[in-house]
Amino acid sequence: MDYSSVAKKVSHWCGRPGTFVLALGVIVVWVVTGPVFGFSDTWQLVINTGTTIVTFLMVFLIQNTQNRDTAAIQLKLDELIRATAGAHNALLDLEELDEKVLDQFRHRYEDLARIARDKRARGDTDTDSPEA
Repeated sequence: MDYSSVAKKVSHWCGRPGTFVLALGVIVVWVVTGPVFGFSDTWQLVINTGTTIVTFLMVFLIQNTQNRDTAAIQLKLDELIRATAGAHNALLDLEELDEKVLDQFRHRYEDLARIARDKRARGDTDTDSPEA
């Protein structure tokens, strides 16, 4: 069994409007049955247990989906960097670097942004490649 494809299918299904309507229907049925069961502790426990289980499972499903989306975005950004003339290939795969190295890159680009803003304030263009 391919767990990744199962998670992908379930997350796709859970994100559909019909699934929301189904969940809303379950809540409506639960509320309507309240008087039938005298609003008992068991009646309340049913919805609490059900929502706890669904929430627990959805946390992992959402994290899986977010991990997949983030990986895809990173790959697309890496390809844009790789395909852009003059771009720094050292920026590829930054998400795998430790915080110290990321901070060094961040400070360098903050400096470049500050220089560009200063140039714009003087009426100059800021569309150059500073290393060129």
